[in-house]
Amino acid sequence: MFSGGSYQEVARWLKNFLTSHAKREHPRAEVVFDEDDALDGRAYRARIHVGARVSAPIELDYKDVAEHRGELAWCAALAQRTRALVKATLGAGTADARAR
Repeated sequence: MFSGGSYQEVARWLKNFLTSHAKREHPRAEVVFDEDDALDGRAYRARIHVGARVSAPIELDYKDVAEHRGELAWCAALAQRTRALVKATLGAGTADARAR
């Protein structure tokens, strides 16, 4: 039902999906996509910001996201990965948004 879509449409879906699951771990979590022309049209790289803390990057292939975004198991795995990334970021306490 939700598979396929243009690069921009899939990017909107992915940002909303990641944000939704990140906020389940911490209400101030925000998802920010890296502005990298080398990724444009082929992949996405996002980091989760919680206050001054910034997560490690999560990189996802555009075709993979477009193809699987309608699959419950794939979405559940990505949701779990996202929530774990927020927990790790909050636990680390060393990543600073100004340093990135």
